[in-house]
Amino acid sequence: MSNEHAPADLSHAGAVVDKAIEYMVEQKIDSLSIASALLGGALALLARSVADEAIVHILNNAIASVRAGELRHMGEAPR
Repeated sequence: MSNEHAPADLSHAGAVVDKAIEYMVEQKIDSLSIASALLGGALALLARSVADEAIVHILNNAIASVRAGELRHMGEAPR
């Protein structure tokens, strides 16, 4: 999604998620638990908002990004 098509509140939503992640890290919650909870919540929200095929498309794009190594270039901490 390009910035031209991003919803106006996307930046705000991202900042809220960043703060939630920061809080959970400070609470010593395991990174995998945080990520799994966020992914599960995102999928549940998508399921209420878009058709199943749209979710499959989003997930396929995510899989392609992982396989291409794009996520490693986003400043991810080592496992």
